[in-house]
Amino acid sequence: MSQSIEKKILCIVGARPNFMKIAPVIRALNNAQHSFNVRLLHTGQHYDAAMKQSFFDQLHIPEPDVDLGVGSGSHAVQTAEIMKRFEPVMDELKPDTILVVGDVNSTIACALVAVKKGVPVIHVEAGLRSGDRSMPEEINRVLTDQISDLLLTTERSAKQNLVREGVSSEKVHFVGNVMIDTLLYNLNNAVPSGDTIASCLDTERAESVGADYGLLTLHRPANVDDPVVLERLLRTLVDLSGKLPMLFPVHPRTRQCIDGAGLNQLVADSQLYLMPPQAYLNMLGLMKGARLVLTDSGGIQEETTALGVPCITLRENTERPITVEEGSNTIVGSNPEKIKSCFNDIMHSGGKAGRTPEYWDGKAAERISDVVGDWLYKK
Repeated sequence: MSQSIEKKILCIVGARPNFMKIAPVIRALNNAQHSFNVRLLHTGQHYDAAMKQSFFDQLHIPEPDVDLGVGSGSHAVQTAEIMKRFEPVMDELKPDTILVVGDVNSTIACALVAVKKGVPVIHVEAGLRSGDRSMPEEINRVLTDQISDLLLTTERSAKQNLVREGVSSEKVHFVGNVMIDTLLYNLNNAVPSGDTIASCLDTERAESVGADYGLLTLHRPANVDDPVVLERLLRTLVDLSGKLPMLFPVHPRTRQCIDGAGLNQLVADSQLYLMPPQAYLNMLGLMKGARLVLTDSGGIQEETTALGVPCITLRENTERPITVEEGSNTIVGSNPEKIKSCFNDIMHSGGKAGRTPEYWDGKAAERISDVVGDWLYKK
């Protein structure tokens, strides 16, 4: 039954991974049995206007009610600028709660402003831990969870992490994975990989890729900021591309690092094919059609598990252990021999198919809506 007084929920996005997570949440909140007044604020942390628009269009996310337009900067500068610009919006809109997703700077910045103003915080994707505090995202995750009032988790182990850190178990609800909601919702509309390849590569290169290819993404500072590490990784990947053509949609920051390290020529004559960043439906089609995926992205570890595509994660750890324990993911770090060994095993055996984890069923956002409604209207 609908409530007579609408509760105002201000949803926050700031970076590309947030877009995929917020789309089903907004859809579910707007269709809920409870009366919610849902607003969307985009901090502008990811500032590529064309890419932002393609994500909003493809995922059917409503145009943000507020766009802070923060843009790039160091972690400190970006976080501070978001906080400065977000505070007057809070004063104007007076939400009953804010909802943040994931682990980007926008997540912690907006949560800090809200909690200091006495506005409760909902954290979607709470409790994930890599154990690696050299990762800025790990700091964002830990701090956001400590100041959140309602913590919504994607896997059961997340609750154990939170309780160990002193979070009351009563605040924690296992709801499932909204990234998978978006994947399942859009899977039939994924752009065929051949169409994306043909639009990004010349005819000769596109034909050399064919239907059998690997997919690579790379953007973590630990992998791309140090020219020595980046060159070692690229040499390894160039070598592997001789066995299986590799498509490499390049993050703008990674492109700058490749240019700055003078590594373009290393890639130029190989079958490691650099492509522009891809919109969601194009990337989904590329993942769906890939023989294997190499990545240092958290979200792609989850998406490949949902798709049953073998994933090689170029990190020393993961905050998403369920993708390894139950899914198709293998952690190898940046060691060339480990990468090559895992790659060769997949080429020979087909790799891990895994199974779909619990509550990765496309209904996580509906569970979130129910939990949020019960919590808000009992407050």
